Amino acid sequence: QVHLVESGGGWVQAGGSLRLSCAASGSITSVDVMGWYRQAPGKQRELVAHISSGGSTNYGDSVKGRFTISRDNAKNTVYLQMNSLKPEDTGVYYCNLARRIVAYWGQGTQVTVSS
Repeated sequence: QVHLVESGGGWVQAGGSLRLSCAASGSITSVDVMGWYRQAPGKQRELVAHISSGGSTNYGDSVKGRFTISRDNAKNTVYLQMNSLKPEDTGVYYCNLARRIVAYWGQGTQVTVSS
């Protein structure tokens, strides 16, 4: 079993920055891909970014060049540095750990970007 705890959400003005963290506890393996998804009101959950244990990354098109995902395998923690935030980045950000066909989710952290 895996437990994910997010932190770092909050309110920021457009153009500002926030850093999200997600700490994983339980049995973490080298095949686990960790990442972030977000969901805005009335919209489907979408990929923000994910990263493998080896450091390979993938980003959603809307955040490329603005967000950076990183991972500390020793701490079982994934980070999301969000720069140049836009109002459309507002939503609940969920940490995700994917292990083959199984997915674990955090409880979510709210990010609000005001114009």
